[in-house]
Amino acid sequence: MKDNSYAKYALIYTLLVAAILLTPLFFYLIYMKNIHSIQNELLLKEKSFLVIKSMQEYNQEEEYFEYPRFKTFESGLYDEGFKEIFSLIDYKIKYFKSGYHLDGNDAYLIIKLPANRYFGAKYLIIKNKLSFAVVYEKVLFILFAIVIFVFILSAFFLRSFSKPFKQMNKALDNFIKDSIHEINTPLSIINVNIDLYHRKNPPNKYMNRIKAATKVLSNIYNDMDYLIKHKKLSYEKEDINIAMFVQERIDYFNDVANMKEITIHSNIQDCKKIFMNNKQLQCIVDNNISNAIKYSHENSAIDISLYMKDNKCHLSFEDKGVGIEKVDKIFTRYYRENMHKGGFGIGLNIVKSIIDQEKIELKIDSIPKKGTTFLYIFPQTSANTI
Repeated sequence: MKDNSYAKYALIYTLLVAAILLTPLFFYLIYMKNIHSIQNELLLKEKSFLVIKSMQEYNQEEEYFEYPRFKTFESGLYDEGFKEIFSLIDYKIKYFKSGYHLDGNDAYLIIKLPANRYFGAKYLIIKNKLSFAVVYEKVLFILFAIVIFVFILSAFFLRSFSKPFKQMNKALDNFIKDSIHEINTPLSIINVNIDLYHRKNPPNKYMNRIKAATKVLSNIYNDMDYLIKHKKLSYEKEDINIAMFVQERIDYFNDVANMKEITIHSNIQDCKKIFMNNKQLQCIVDNNISNAIKYSHENSAIDISLYMKDNKCHLSFEDKGVGIEKVDKIFTRYYRENMHKGGFGIGLNIVKSIIDQEKIELKIDSIPKKGTTFLYIFPQTSANTI
């Protein structure tokens, strides 16, 4: 398991737990808002008592009454019909009933006064703006603390639980790398000895079959080797005579095609040199020829064409085989539509990574049980025509 996967799965687990905790946290928010609203009502009552106390202490012999004013509270006196006698409230009262009222962020308290006692006023209204910012800050802080705690705990447990699997994967990766390295030597020896045998002896169909089988194995080896090393190596580009290159790969796979009595028809025209890595181009060509042979019916033909169109090099591989049912999935690593055809499902995944990197356009035309055409359109280069 890669190191960054801990953080990914820990984050997913954290979000799930956080989502579960949101329900009680939501009710906690409502509860805290109610508490805050009750506290605000008590504050309004406290200020109203100060106003009433000030009016009670007013001596009518005094020249005028100085109405109490507050920094964050507004108040006013109203008659029985709720007409303003004196008011500092810059707000249109909506609910004319004794008690505490909320209108959005506006909170006000209406207190009924004794008749004919306070400047003819029947009601005292005191108002302020109710803000839940403190409540929201507290809830967000709790949520943030929970998320951080759960994330750290998740990462710790995931790292601990995945440690044996990571060691197992590492051992398996090392085993595959060593196996690939060990396969190359005997494979090379087999190919060399077959070539030596052919030089000294007449053609032998059994040796031809062995030679074809080693080429199939060699193609699998090349894919595995590229898959293991491509992120660690830098692939240098060069000008490649693609016409000559494709023809060489066709000649190489003729023995493999002959095993299924498949004929490869080629129409290789002069084309511009392309600027890319030789090994990566071989991955594209070899995988397409290999797949065309693998999924073609026996005694059929494969058509490979190379030509210039719209000042771009076009390379197509057409087979008369089983076709593809799920074109969108064939580039997924380890995906195989036909489990009986062999292979590991990595070839086209490698091809996709290369063509995406090199900005090579790919068009696929496939009809199940009739055949498939892969068309690669290489980007324009400044190289001269051959």
